[in-house]
Amino acid sequence: VLFAAGSAYASGYRIPEQSINSTARSGAYVAHTPGADAAYYNPANMSWLEDRGYLEADLTSLNLTSISYRDNRSPLYNGDSDSEIFLLPTFFAVSPDYNNLRVGLSLTLPAGLSKEWSQPYPKTFAEEFTLKVYEFGASAAYKVNDFVSIAAGLRGIYSDATVKSNGVISSSNGGVTASRHMDGDTTGFGYNLAATVRPVDNMNLSVTYRSEVDLDLDGDAGLWTSASFAGPTTYNGSGAVTIPLPAILAIAGSYTFYDQLTVELEYDRTYWSDYEQLDFNYPASLLNPFLIAAFDTAKSKNWEDTNSWRIGAEYDMKNSFVLMAGFAIDENPIPDSTLGFDLPDSDAKLYSVGFRYQANNKLEVGLAYLYDDKETRSVSNSLVSGVFTDAAAHLLTVGLTYKL
Repeated sequence: VLFAAGSAYASGYRIPEQSINSTARSGAYVAHTPGADAAYYNPANMSWLEDRGYLEADLTSLNLTSISYRDNRSPLYNGDSDSEIFLLPTFFAVSPDYNNLRVGLSLTLPAGLSKEWSQPYPKTFAEEFTLKVYEFGASAAYKVNDFVSIAAGLRGIYSDATVKSNGVISSSNGGVTASRHMDGDTTGFGYNLAATVRPVDNMNLSVTYRSEVDLDLDGDAGLWTSASFAGPTTYNGSGAVTIPLPAILAIAGSYTFYDQLTVELEYDRTYWSDYEQLDFNYPASLLNPFLIAAFDTAKSKNWEDTNSWRIGAEYDMKNSFVLMAGFAIDENPIPDSTLGFDLPDSDAKLYSVGFRYQANNKLEVGLAYLYDDKETRSVSNSLVSGVFTDAAAHLLTVGLTYKL
């Protein structure tokens, strides 16, 4: 299977929607998780699934619209990012019950970033910024009694990244240009915890926590500047940078009315404040002060923790169809002072719909659509002085579940 990670369309570069149910319910999918994707979203809920094995495979098409930037200083600084389409496949599995113990597996793409600009000013800073993150998770749930289930799991992370930039970095000496091309990858590990309490049969109260994982990316760097008067103009060697895959706390509750309509409310907090700076490191000095200023000086990020509020609903029509819908409000973590072309993020509202169809006793198929509407954002800092508009994303998820 060919994996292609998408750009951030939720808070920061996090991608919450990883399955049919999650896409259809705008990520409000922690307390009521009736499918194999419980192995990822809330492994404690595996205890409440029917006593049989579950397999689920999903494929999401993610279409990112072109972001328009209009500068307040000069039209020469204007630009439009590339419009992009990515495919995100995911997989989930849940074992049958073994003396109140169940095991789950998941393969997901929980984060990603891709922004490309071709106009002279934006590409000086972000000709390409791409981050791909793949996660393999293994978890176990224990049913304490008919009212309480707890779970824990391990997360294995693989990530790779590409950074390119090319443009004028200084007006001295008639204009100094510089370019870079860096690639790197890394592996890391984390954990997740979950618990669900069922005070009554038709209510779930849940909490989940995913640990932070530092992505220590190591790879190759090719740097160049036209400032030959200031020292060596090229560097070709190793380079490294660390960025966080942040911790996430989710608290949710669901209630089922008349055995047909289930409504879920969810609050989650993403701990982006760990992302304080973007600092590329090299084993030796770059020697040229223009290369150092452009590519070796740490760039402040100072991201802030964000909150998301989500509501999701599903209605069992009792005729093999289950209808779903959702709405969410996502905060963005980037302060005006550090927002740039690598990720011109803004607050967003999410709208989604979907359905599942029970083809027979073992096979279920589904389809879901989500629209992510980003707000227009006006920013003025040392790098950007203008307005970003037209940012949005369209997600279409198809998938199937097979019950053993």
